[in-house]
Formats: sequence, structure tokens, C-alpha cells
Amino acid sequence: MTRFGLPLLASILLLSLTANVQADESSASRGEYLLKLSGCASCHTREGGQPLAGGLKMETPFGTFYTPNITPDPKTGIGNWSDDDFIRALTEGVAPDGSHYYPAFPYTSYSRMSRQDLRDLKAYLNEVPAVQVAAPDHDLKFPFNLRVLLGPWKWVNFEPDRLQTVPQKSAAWNRGRYIVQGPGHCVECHTPRNRLGGLEREQALMGNPQGPDGEVVPPIVPTKKPFSEWGREDIVFALQTGMKPDGDFLGGTMGHVIENSTGALTESDLKAIAEYLLDPREPL
Repeated sequence: MTRFGLPLLASILLLSLTANVQADESSASRGEYLLKLSGCASCHTREGGQPLAGGLKMETPFGTFYTPNITPDPKTGIGNWSDDDFIRALTEGVAPDGSHYYPAFPYTSYSRMSRQDLRDLKAYLNEVPAVQVAAPDHDLKFPFNLRVLLGPWKWVNFEPDRLQTVPQKSAAWNRGRYIVQGPGHCVECHTPRNRLGGLEREQALMGNPQGPDGEVVPPIVPTKKPFSEWGREDIVFALQTGMKPDGDFLGGTMGHVIENSTGALTESDLKAIAEYLLDPREPL
């Protein structure tokens, strides 16, 4: 190699390394926003606990779930997960050891997310402080405590689905649809479920009388009151501040969603959500 070759090679390697670092930083930055868009902090941070360290208690008609640690701790979190492990968990509901996740974890919605969004989210989670704390075991009623039944449950109630753009609709409508049906997983709480916990897809967003912690979750479709009386600006303002058009405030689980998720979204994304919710759409 000539005397000019080594400096040239070093410069190329330095430029490549710098580009990779910048790409990783950009990916993690996008992932930080996706964390808010997906509402991860609302479910994976218990009151008084460390951020994203899990342990949140969730009462449901099927028993009590405890959310897992998603910090990069290698023993109790996801520190040993590869990107492929992470994507498989969020799109197929399968853990790295091959076991099935309960649908209290909304992989049924996250399966609609783009693979790049999932990689960006993982890039950000790799950088959050690791916390070593294991979540308690779920306390579920029979037969829901039999994890072996989750395979057949998926066969009946779950089909991985990546959303395709609807060309007849605007870019904002398609973005809103992606958020509501994908990372925002609004359908998981605002849609009623059958006796086995599967979504009643023909009644998407029509409300859920047995929501998280026994809450009655209202419909968010333009044909049902009081949502039918809301305008686009009402939806955006409510998702930003929690205040409804009548001056009352959204509380309960939705209060946490606004605090940890929608209150931090861009106005363009909030307007996209509103455009989608106010426009007739197909079943899930």
C-alpha cells in the first residue's frame, strides 16, 4: 500500500463510523417519539416505579396481569433481545424462548407497525437506563392461566396484518389510521371483546363495557354520542390537554394515555388521528 493509501483508508473508515453513529442516533431519536406514540410508559411504568421497569397491575375479566420490564437489563428486561426477537414479540406475540404472550400485550395492534418503526423503537429502548427488577407473575383465572391455550387462541383471534395505504384517502387519513390501528392501539381499549378476549372486529372502536381495571370505555366513532358531537378541533384539544368539549376532563386510564402519549404528539399526528376517527372506515 502506498504512503497515501493508509490515510485514505483511515478517512474512509472514520466517515463510515461517523455515518453509522449518526444513523443510530437518528434511529433512537425516532424511537423516542414512537415510544410516546405507542404509549409504552403508560403500561410499563407502575406508580412509584422506575420508568419502563414494568410491574403495573392490570385488572381484567380474565384475572390480573403485571406488565414486564422493557429496560435493557439483561436479566429482568430485554437487554439480551436482538432486533429480530423484538420484532417477533411485537408482531407475532412470541417471546424469544418461543412461548406465547397474552393479548393483554397489544401485539395484535403492534403487528401493523412498519418494521423500520419497530427497529427505531428498539434502538431507543437500548439506550434507556437499565433497571433490574422482575415483574410479578400474572394471577389469572382458569382456564386463562393455561398458556398452552394461547396458540389455539391466536389461530381463532389473531392474524398478523401490515396496513396497506388506501389510495382513495388522504395522506393524513392514512397516517391517522396507522396510528389508531397500529402503535396507538386505540382499538385495544375502545373495542369490545368476546368471551375469549378476542376483539369484536365488526364493532371496532364502538366502546368497551369491560375495559382495563373495569372501566367503561366510550365509543370513538362519529355515529355514537357523545363523540358524534365532537369536531376535529375538539379531538385534537382533548388529546393534548384531556379537556372535553363540555369542559369536563378525561380521567382514569385515558388520563395516563394523555400524560404519557397523546399529549406529547405532534399537532400533525393529532390532526391525522382526528381526520381518521371522523371518517367512515372499514372494520379491523
